[in-house]
Amino acid sequence: MAGRVSLIPLVCFKCETAVPAQPDETAWVCARCGQGLLLDEEKGLAALSVQYSAALPPGATGRPFWVAQGTATTIRKTYGSRNESAESARMWATPRRFFIPAFTCPLETITSLGPALLQRPPVLEPGPAAPFQPVTLHPCDLNAVAEYIILSIEAGRKDNLKEIQIQLQLSEPALWVLP
Repeated sequence: MAGRVSLIPLVCFKCETAVPAQPDETAWVCARCGQGLLLDEEKGLAALSVQYSAALPPGATGRPFWVAQGTATTIRKTYGSRNESAESARMWATPRRFFIPAFTCPLETITSLGPALLQRPPVLEPGPAAPFQPVTLHPCDLNAVAEYIILSIEAGRKDNLKEIQIQLQLSEPALWVLP
């Protein structure tokens, strides 16, 4: 038998309010009760904790980010004799907080915003709920985007990178709405 298609009702499991989902969206906050909801292909809707930054100006629409602690190991090969492997190893030996855009954005934004927030992370101080852009990146895709952020940083080194291997471990992500 071919793969079965099943419909998942998008109704808040806390208050039974319909979730006005759009194609490609993967997480929401119930408009009635404020419950965070994540689309899980096996379970349907699952609870999701959503945090809002106190730095969001009143009335502003925030941007959602998956935030996770991560450690990475890089194995680099370069052209020529200059090798920055030691610098790379020092950087990734320390656990880092990854801020991964959960909203739809071009690769150029990920390449600039991801490394900038990783190297200079904002303070995560909780604030009041606020509207935010749609969440379109599912947590199952975080490792690939985090590896891309690491690759962006490593490619920016001035040692003529030829090849890199990345081993990455991320903690369970949290959804933060930032300015």
